[in-house]
Amino acid sequence: MIIPRLALLSLWNRRGTVLLTVCGIAVSVALLLGVQKIRTDLRTGFANTISGADLIVGSRSGPVNLLLYSIFRIGDATNGVSWGIYRRIAAHPEVAWTIPLSLGDSHRGYRVLGTNGDYFAHYRFAQSRVLEFAAGGPFIRRHDAVLGADVAAALRYTLGQSITLAHGVGEVSFANHDDLPFVVTGILARTGTPADRTVHVSLDAIEALHAREEAPAPPEGAAHDEGHSLDAALTPDSITAFIVGLKGRSAAFQIQRDINEFRGEPLLAILPGVTLQQLWQVVGIAEAALLVVAGCVVFAGLLGMLTAVLTSLNERRREMAILRSVGARPGHVFLLMMSEAALLGGAGVIVGIALLHATVAVATPWLESRYGVFLSGNGITAFELLTGAGVVAAAVLAGALPAWRAYRNTLADGLTLRV
Repeated sequence: MIIPRLALLSLWNRRGTVLLTVCGIAVSVALLLGVQKIRTDLRTGFANTISGADLIVGSRSGPVNLLLYSIFRIGDATNGVSWGIYRRIAAHPEVAWTIPLSLGDSHRGYRVLGTNGDYFAHYRFAQSRVLEFAAGGPFIRRHDAVLGADVAAALRYTLGQSITLAHGVGEVSFANHDDLPFVVTGILARTGTPADRTVHVSLDAIEALHAREEAPAPPEGAAHDEGHSLDAALTPDSITAFIVGLKGRSAAFQIQRDINEFRGEPLLAILPGVTLQQLWQVVGIAEAALLVVAGCVVFAGLLGMLTAVLTSLNERRREMAILRSVGARPGHVFLLMMSEAALLGGAGVIVGIALLHATVAVATPWLESRYGVFLSGNGITAFELLTGAGVVAAAVLAGALPAWRAYRNTLADGLTLRV
């Protein structure tokens, strides 16, 4: 116990330099662990976004693009799917259910999704969890709206509040549907998926908006249609995409091939799980590059520690000589230097992990509302522990060089050193 105590006292005596060294290691460790955490949580979040869907069908483009705009609300469709073709595929004997999706409008920067009651009945996420309501219920009338949890929280909306939609997906739009307001009738419970950042309305309402926009302005005092129920639904010309659930998954490949080879309209059917793996292959190179960069930063932090220790070593030669003069053996001096390196590395790891979790706690609400990125704060992970142990081991290894130099310094060299 004498050697660790001496190491602590020695480090405290040089606390200014030690503090900077620990901070350098801590920042590098936090960066490395942060990159891994974002990578892991993003994959988990994407995988939990949709569950139980066998196919996603949209206009012919790219599989990853179709997955991104239809499920994750990232990007836009190049074309739509005609309503007649959608109904034809929905009527296939092997199809159990479908969920139509119509995108293109927004509300104060949040995407608007036009769909029907099948969305609330069949949409699943996070291993077959169902959508639940924190307040209210699904839309019933033409101009009812259901808000995701993030939309309601960020804009402070409550049930019965009136909102208006706009063309496009920007936060500011000059094409607002001010003459056709919607009433909030439901707020979904938080899911950790893009549904939290979506305004849900009926397909009937989307069609009414566009039909009203294209039609001549009604005479002053004309009756408003906001109270119409969905029983007298308008038939849309097209939708953006739709999700398909099959009676048996064995038919998925056959139906996918039939849709992709359909000559009447250029369509694309994808398997969500397979396409998600393709997405990870696309971003895998960038993920690996980020990890390499973060690893280099950790190496730079350890190199800074080694530089600080070597720089101070010449100033500590008399200290080492005094230790030798009171009975310390060369091996004790070697262990003292190794202990200091281990303490520096360990302190950097502890501060780095604490810095990471503090940053996650502060940044998660902003990242979730701004970019839809949810970072879990479920304590210290095994990866963090293993990485921390690796950094400490690397610090000890880096400390071997100054420890060996101190070991080689003789008692006479230290006593004859002039100050």
